Amino acid sequence: MADAREPEGSARLQLVAGVSLLHPEDAVFDAMLDGWYRQQRGGRRLEHKTVVGRQARVRDFVIFSGEYPWNWNAGHMDDWSSHLIAELRRQPSTVRSYQSTIRLFCDFLINPHYRWAEECELRFGTHPVQVCHEWNTLAHLVDYEGDERRRPLSRQELQTFFDYCDDRVEEIVRKGRKGALQAYRDATLFKVVYAWGLRRTETSRLDTGDFHRNPQAPEFGRFGGLQVRYGKRTRGSAYRRREVLSVMDWAVEAVADYVANVRPRFGLPDHPALWVTERGNRLRPREIDDRFAAYRKELGWGDELVPHCLRHSYVTHLIEDGADETFVQQQVGHRFKSTTTIYTSVSGDFMNTMMRMHLDRTLNPMG
Repeated sequence: MADAREPEGSARLQLVAGVSLLHPEDAVFDAMLDGWYRQQRGGRRLEHKTVVGRQARVRDFVIFSGEYPWNWNAGHMDDWSSHLIAELRRQPSTVRSYQSTIRLFCDFLINPHYRWAEECELRFGTHPVQVCHEWNTLAHLVDYEGDERRRPLSRQELQTFFDYCDDRVEEIVRKGRKGALQAYRDATLFKVVYAWGLRRTETSRLDTGDFHRNPQAPEFGRFGGLQVRYGKRTRGSAYRRREVLSVMDWAVEAVADYVANVRPRFGLPDHPALWVTERGNRLRPREIDDRFAAYRKELGWGDELVPHCLRHSYVTHLIEDGADETFVQQQVGHRFKSTTTIYTSVSGDFMNTMMRMHLDRTLNPMG
């Protein structure tokens, strides 16, 4: 007989000791959910609707993972998080709520007062563990917490955008107006954002000395690699540094020309910043947003496109060009491959090309 002091929802109260179960896995799982319901309703006095909704999320996770709670691992949560965002397009707040539900359920199962770990060990030879951690919940997916309409630019859109940036410089010079240096700076800046897969803050805080030589790419001279010193940080942590290797020769030529021939004309030889203003300040992220928005408006594009879309484009185009996913992940500073997957949106032409190549290999193996 269970001890009268057993807390509401404990395994000792939900399962009768010594009784064989016809379908033990299903019976124990149902008892867990019922015990969790009682614990939340009795001990925490949550609304019936709230608790039933949480039970439904747990059942969803069981279906997705194909495993009962005592067999869950952190990889299941990592995969589910990516699935919710990349495939089902759930809003970040929704995903966070789902993850929180699984975390609470795991906390309940591993709490020794409720004896579920003990029961699972006895019946199945294993026990539940906490599968929700900082690294596999929304903390590492926060890069994508923006408008879900945001997307990478197609190669044609990208060319149109860069052509417009360059044409702005020529137009200002031709008309003899002020602002040619700033327009040239902005044109180069956006090329750097794309060609090195950068965020706004990372771009804004670049110094001229952050570029350096790469012995494996001597043809790029002093622009073979880029040291990003202000990578995205999580709450309470320092900025994450990373090394980004140069892979686009046309972009190297553009930034080399800017550093040699345009940057000095701002008259700030002792200022470390790569992108400076006419007043001698470092260009700020908000100013990058504003200039992109002005060009976007002139091109007649929707306001869902922002500078971060250039970073999305970098990831997508590298993947389309056959770059290794781990290499791309390291280039853009994602700690987890699932985050890089979220950024990737390959084109229909690419998908059709891959399909054709697969069919040709399958149907004509000797061809």
